[in-house]
Amino acid sequence: MNKGLIFDIRRFTVHDGPGIRTTVFFKGCPLNCWWCHNPESHSCHPEESLKTLNLDGKKFSLKEMIGQWMSVDAVMNELRMDRIFYSESSGGVTFSGGEPLMQPEFLLELLKECKANSLHSTIDTSGYADQEIIEKIHPYVDLFLYDLKLMDDTDHIRYTGVSNKTILENLIYLISEGKQVVIRIPVIPGITDTAQNIREIKEFLSNPMKERISASQLKISLLPYHSIAKNKYTRFHIDYKTKNLKDLTKESLIPLKKEFEAEGFLVKIGS
Repeated sequence: MNKGLIFDIRRFTVHDGPGIRTTVFFKGCPLNCWWCHNPESHSCHPEESLKTLNLDGKKFSLKEMIGQWMSVDAVMNELRMDRIFYSESSGGVTFSGGEPLMQPEFLLELLKECKANSLHSTIDTSGYADQEIIEKIHPYVDLFLYDLKLMDDTDHIRYTGVSNKTILENLIYLISEGKQVVIRIPVIPGITDTAQNIREIKEFLSNPMKERISASQLKISLLPYHSIAKNKYTRFHIDYKTKNLKDLTKESLIPLKKEFEAEGFLVKIGS
């Protein structure tokens, strides 16, 4: 029986696709983004963690295992419990991480089961995977939430640990296949929000893709940087490289939103 490594299943999420959703978080990621909100997802193995709890002014330490192996049936049983919320809100299931494409066989089985059960399926992905994997799974995916971080390959390697070549090629492939895609741009002060990077993102989306994109096919979400995950880095003994950056407000991204809208894209701020 095919099993996958899952570190969380979160119900009633509203930022991971349309409607009310259940988000399944896959453990393991090939990227190491400086600003990652889920550092516990990096490792491809279950990890024991020491969690500190405060109760009536007293601190208690609790050991917990991050990541468990689950069968397709076990995950689907969790998802079916929320079907009424999906139907009432036009919601569904989102596979996130980590990077779900790192467990392609398990992901494909889940997607097929979701399709068989008429559940709307979304994948939240960095796009960093062999194109053969994308080719196999995309017929079963209703929506891709696709990260686009840095256009300069040297910068991409510096801040994420991998080249962006495969990511950009897979994005062009999905668009050419007519898939529904939301481009998610994390706006990180001094890293992804530079004038050069924004210009190059606009040029990439406008030039190689313009002929392939319909107005309803591709949308852009601008994700303002926030430091909500900083305590996780302390807990997992990981260096938090963006700890000195200031959080961004949605209001501060309005000028950037207008920049992309001037290019003809549908843009929102936030997930």
